[in-house]
Amino acid sequence: MTFDISKARERFPALQQDQVFLDNAGGSQALGDVIDSITQYLSKTNVQLGASYHTGSQSNTKYAEGYQAAAKYINASRDEIVLGASTTQLFMNLASSLTFPSGSEIILSKMEHETNVKPWLFMAERLNLTVRWWSSSKEDGLKLTAANLKPLLTDKVKFVACTHVSNVLGTIHDVKSIAEAVHSVGALFCVDGVSFAPHRAVDVKEFGVDFYSFSWYKVYGPHIAVLYASNTAQQAMKPLSHYFNPTKTLEDKIGFAASNYECVQSIPTIVSYLSGAFPAITEHEGKLQTILLDFLNSRKDITILGSKSSDSKERVPTIAFTVEGMSSKQIVAEAEKVSNCGFRWGHFYSKRLCDEILGLQPEGVTRVSMVHYNTEEEIRGLVDVLKKVLPQV
Repeated sequence: MTFDISKARERFPALQQDQVFLDNAGGSQALGDVIDSITQYLSKTNVQLGASYHTGSQSNTKYAEGYQAAAKYINASRDEIVLGASTTQLFMNLASSLTFPSGSEIILSKMEHETNVKPWLFMAERLNLTVRWWSSSKEDGLKLTAANLKPLLTDKVKFVACTHVSNVLGTIHDVKSIAEAVHSVGALFCVDGVSFAPHRAVDVKEFGVDFYSFSWYKVYGPHIAVLYASNTAQQAMKPLSHYFNPTKTLEDKIGFAASNYECVQSIPTIVSYLSGAFPAITEHEGKLQTILLDFLNSRKDITILGSKSSDSKERVPTIAFTVEGMSSKQIVAEAEKVSNCGFRWGHFYSKRLCDEILGLQPEGVTRVSMVHYNTEEEIRGLVDVLKKVLPQV
């Protein structure tokens, strides 16, 4: 089947109103099929799982199909995933269950959303682990690589975490090569895929990672997230379930009955919508980011944070910038006065990146985050708005 970008907007009820959604990295709009699916579930099959009567059996089936769809979507087995409230919560659950010898080292990145930092700091405190910090300089292209990780790797390192795509910079990290470096010292590798998953297909086996998580509410679905942990990596986990419950699957170990039924059963509709779509999505999003980046690169008073390239191999259409002589907050406020463009300013929970690596002011960056349902016309309109509100040059 082919994917028709021009018809995509018809599938999203929220897009039928007078609002240009350009804060999609914070949360995408939901597919109409997802909304309908949840309505139908709550209307007809909203019962506790495990029952054998007719409606209970229907609910059991829908829930199981949701889990199977989520696992297949990322090329994992059913027992290697758990669905829960958010990536943050799932990482906290994982951090509470992992066990490493006291005095071991873990490596964390300062290029992260705090979701992929705080749980591991908590884990380090609990287990008496030493934290090593990994970052990349502006001269290094603000990109995490196997090369700038290797100087930190020793046989004492047991765990490494980094983002697949920065939610501020939009840069795509080569997690496959990083995974190989991490595994060369026998450590486990955890990746935050939240800002990657809306734009590209996820294949955890191809990536070679041990842990991977993203949030479906940023991938056109409801507010629920998925965490993958390979069967091998699960051997480092201590199950946190009730003593009388099974501990075979990842859901058994750290699920805490948090796999929201109506959200779980809606996942097959998202998977169906995205099936075979990513080549077309990547091509279309490349056109969107080119329009905005061409404008931003044309002005000497604008600093793009991250890659200035519009190459889809280098980045996704999450674009952050600052403007000389104008605060990020002021840019957004002025744009909202004259347009229906919805984008944001701030550090977007990547505070270590904004403060320590980029050295930004408290108001951080202006961020425009596009996805496939945005149109070229919308982005040209945004450029016209920016021309009006930014200092005249």
